[in-house]
Amino acid sequence: MQSLVPIGKRTFIWSISLMLSGFGPSLLHAQSLPTADDLIRKAVARAQDCQERCGRTGYTYTKVSVIEELDSAGKVKERKEKVYQVSLQDGASSVRLIEVNGRPAQGAELKKQNENDGSFRQLLGESKNGKGSNRDNFLTPELVARYDFKLLRQTHANARAAHDIACQPKHPEPPVQRVSDRLLNRISGTIWLDAEEFEVAKAQLQLGSEVDFLGGVLGSLKKLAFTVTRTRVADGLWLNSVLSGDFEGRKLLDSMRIKMNSRTSNFKPLSISG
Repeated sequence: MQSLVPIGKRTFIWSISLMLSGFGPSLLHAQSLPTADDLIRKAVARAQDCQERCGRTGYTYTKVSVIEELDSAGKVKERKEKVYQVSLQDGASSVRLIEVNGRPAQGAELKKQNENDGSFRQLLGESKNGKGSNRDNFLTPELVARYDFKLLRQTHANARAAHDIACQPKHPEPPVQRVSDRLLNRISGTIWLDAEEFEVAKAQLQLGSEVDFLGGVLGSLKKLAFTVTRTRVADGLWLNSVLSGDFEGRKLLDSMRIKMNSRTSNFKPLSISG
């Protein structure tokens, strides 16, 4: 198991958050539907292929993130809004903090952002330079191997035909090799998979039971409700566009309740030489 890393409240929540109307088909149509496992296999293959395809065309976009820390009564005691410039190139994403609460980011804030990014990558078991790691691609073979999937119905997401798929952790629980695995073993939810391109159009995730970290010494998480909506910005290229989360738990001895919301906009292609 990898060594634990010291992280702040917000990095703790962001790391967790990295680690996610329709119509019912007739019985005759349901019999012709593919299985959930078939659909997920296609989605994983698509995601892996995208690492090569997306590397040929880079994109840049703006992300606005709002994090609110609440007190025991549910009132906001601290609110921070950050603006980032994100670049996606060669299958890897880089994030640059440019504004905090309406003013340009200062040196100390930039340093803290770099430290938080390092903690994020170590928590997820990524390399320090983040190469080959597109955080918007979360359907990896390692991840889907931890879950059972069930096709619920055909529906629509983002005005496109989609498959509504439920996911549950396998039983018995898959082995824990890094910190995030403990969390993944308790998360379930629903995935809306685009019927044409087999990309995740939307996902809603929740925590089934409380999770302790380092036997509760490092902290615990007792509530997680997380939603991600993805946008098709180009042929075959989908990126996270809206994320929202509600988290409640404990960091060391301090209780915490945090709500977060982020939105991306201004998607623009990058010219990539070579």
